[in-house]
Amino acid sequence: MTNPALPANTPFHKLQKFLSENGPGFLVSCVVAAAAKFISEHYGAPAMLMALLLGIAFHFLAEEGRCVPGIAFTSRTVLRVGVALLGARISIELLIGLGPKLILLVVAGVILTILVGMIGARLLGRGWRFALLTGGSVAICGASAAMAIAAILPKNEHSERNLIFTVLAVTVLSTIAMIAYPIITQALDLDDLATGVFLGGTIHDVAQVVGAGFSVSNETGETATLVKLIRVTMLAPVVLVFSLVIRSYAEADPEQVKDGKKPPLVPFFVVMFLVLAAINSLGLIPGFLQNTLSELSRWALLISIAAVGMKTSLKTILDVGGQAIILILAETVFIAGFILYGITHFTG
Repeated sequence: MTNPALPANTPFHKLQKFLSENGPGFLVSCVVAAAAKFISEHYGAPAMLMALLLGIAFHFLAEEGRCVPGIAFTSRTVLRVGVALLGARISIELLIGLGPKLILLVVAGVILTILVGMIGARLLGRGWRFALLTGGSVAICGASAAMAIAAILPKNEHSERNLIFTVLAVTVLSTIAMIAYPIITQALDLDDLATGVFLGGTIHDVAQVVGAGFSVSNETGETATLVKLIRVTMLAPVVLVFSLVIRSYAEADPEQVKDGKKPPLVPFFVVMFLVLAAINSLGLIPGFLQNTLSELSRWALLISIAAVGMKTSLKTILDVGGQAIILILAETVFIAGFILYGITHFTG
C-alpha cells in the first residue's frame, strides 16, 4: 500500500509506483537471463539463444498478471540501454587498424547485404520492416542489431514475432558458422589475416566470431574481433539512416503516425551510442569503466531478449513462413560470398 501521508505527485511516490508496476516483470527477466548465462558458461550454448528459448517457455507470464508491464518495459527500454552502451566498445582506432581497402570491403558488405535483403523481401512477398530487420542483423552484429533496428521500426501485429524469429535465426546461423567457416577457410588455404577478415566480416554475433577466430590462431582471433567491431560501428549510422527514412515515410503517410506523434528525428539511444563512441575515441573512458559498461551492455541485451522471448509464443514463430527462412539464409550466403570474393580479389 502507498503511504497516505505522501503526496501522490512526489518523485518518491512516482518511483515507488514505477517499481511496483515494472519490478516483477523486470526481475523475472533477470532470473531468466541469469539462467541462460549459467547454461551458456557451463554447457557452451549461446547465451542469447538460451535466453530466447527460456523466455518463450515462460510466455504465460506476459499474457496476464503482475509481470506484464515489467516485461514490456524490459523488452523496450532495457533493450535501448543495452544498445546505447555498446558505444563504449567503439573507437576511431578500430577504423585505422585495418587499412582503407578492408574497411571499404566491410562497409560495402554491410550496405549490399541490406540491399539484398530489401530486394529478396520484395521477391518473396515479405514487408520492408522484415527486410530491414533481417538484412541489418545479418549485415552488422546479429541479435544486437536486430534489437536496435526493431526499436526504431513502426510497430504492427507481427513486430514481436519477426524480432524473435530474427534473433533466433541469426543466433543459430552464427553457431553453425562458428563451426563451419574455419573449416572452409582451411580448405581454401587462407592465411591467418585473411581468415580473420572472413570470420569477422561474415559471422553474425560477436561471441561466435571470437570463438571461431581464436579456434584458428591468436592472430586470426584478434583480426576477426577487430573486423567484427568495425561492423558493430556501422550499427549507429545504419539505425540513424533507417530512422530518418522511416520519419520521412511517416510524414508522407499519415497512417504511420500514431497518436499524432512522429518518430523522433534521432532516437535517444542512438545519440548515446554515438556520444559514448566519441568519448571512447578520445581516450576518456578508463579501461575498467569500459569493461564495466560493456558488461552492462551484454547483460541489458540478454535481459531484454529474455523479455522479448516471454512476449512471444512458439506458435507465432512457427507462423513466420518458409520465405523468411529463405531470405535470412540468402542474406547470410551473400555476405559470406561477397567478403570471400573481396578478400581473394581486391585486398590481397
